[in-house]
Amino acid sequence: MADTNAQVTDGAADEGAAGDDETWRLRRLTAWRQAGRILSRIPQDRTLGEQLASLTADAATVTDLALPADIYGDGVVAELEQRVAGLLGTEAAAFFPTGTMAQQVALRCWAARTGDSTVALHPLAHPEMHEAGALGAVSGLRTVHPTSDPRLPTAEEIRDFPEPFGTLMLELPLRDAGFVLPTWEELEAVVAAARERDAVVHFDGARLWECATRFGRGLPEIAALADSVYVSFYKSVGGISGAALAGSASLVEEARVWRHRYGGQLFQQFPAAVAALAGLDRELPNLPAYVAHAKTVAAALTEGFTQAGTGWFRVQPEPPHTHQFQVWLPYGADELTAASVRQAEETGVVLFRRWFTPDTGAPGVAFTEVTVGQAGLEWTADDVHKALAGFLERVPRKG
Repeated sequence: MADTNAQVTDGAADEGAAGDDETWRLRRLTAWRQAGRILSRIPQDRTLGEQLASLTADAATVTDLALPADIYGDGVVAELEQRVAGLLGTEAAAFFPTGTMAQQVALRCWAARTGDSTVALHPLAHPEMHEAGALGAVSGLRTVHPTSDPRLPTAEEIRDFPEPFGTLMLELPLRDAGFVLPTWEELEAVVAAARERDAVVHFDGARLWECATRFGRGLPEIAALADSVYVSFYKSVGGISGAALAGSASLVEEARVWRHRYGGQLFQQFPAAVAALAGLDRELPNLPAYVAHAKTVAAALTEGFTQAGTGWFRVQPEPPHTHQFQVWLPYGADELTAASVRQAEETGVVLFRRWFTPDTGAPGVAFTEVTVGQAGLEWTADDVHKALAGFLERVPRKG
């Protein structure tokens, strides 16, 4: 295998590295892990040994290590479920190994209870974009789209939608549109419109934790709008894996049966549960600061692109609704990722990580997702300007 620390200075060499997917992946991870300045350090950047050491260090702070390890969901897993139900103000919560499973179970439970297997959701929602058609293929559910605009549906769109549906699923925030959220008043109105149609409401709250700042409401008040809520333990709180489905005691009891049927009743899950508890302790108090500082970073990027005469670019949304947002540029994803890696290797600074080609197939444009975490709080607007200038210097000139 090639040396993943090797530096290159020309685009051709980067394209060659990108051709070997595993070598290129390890090179990216090494560059980001070794960087001295970065906007967000995520667990995936760390080596296996580093992650195991961190889990061991955290374990004694979140649970009693003298107790037996969990078996089929008791012990520390049950502790985590109680913690989530308390945080969200619901009667109960059930741990799931994946969010995809948690959400499928919730939606099929609601289909049985309402007698309607149609789910209204956004075409950019996670089940439509990242689950290989699982709602239809596995659970026999049908989906409809009240809007295709890059935002959550409005109350009018829900009220006037011509087809019946049993469940309205709202992804908060809508990641693939740029981590966008409605206002609190808009969310209340959308939920009320669904209730007028006798539909239940499910929140895909994989990133619900960071929504409280924009809504100006606590997590229990947000969760209370919905009949069920799914939350993730690795997307915003830095856990290893896993999710929880929260709602009424009767719904969660039914969901546990379906979790077993779907193969989610794992013998032991203490590493994921311990990491989730530690992540909730560590990250939840800091998320408002991350959200606030993301606005500073986004504004500095806009200023930097404009001052550099970059031409077309997009920071979406501006200002950000959470601590995450998108940046769009009129270049290929591979060359922008290569520029990001070279900047990290040559300067120890990571402004952007990996870039992607949009699923719409729009030619000649790419986007990246920017996350502001603890490490990013020390960045000033001037730091962002300098890092952006260094990145643009490494992007091949057009023409």
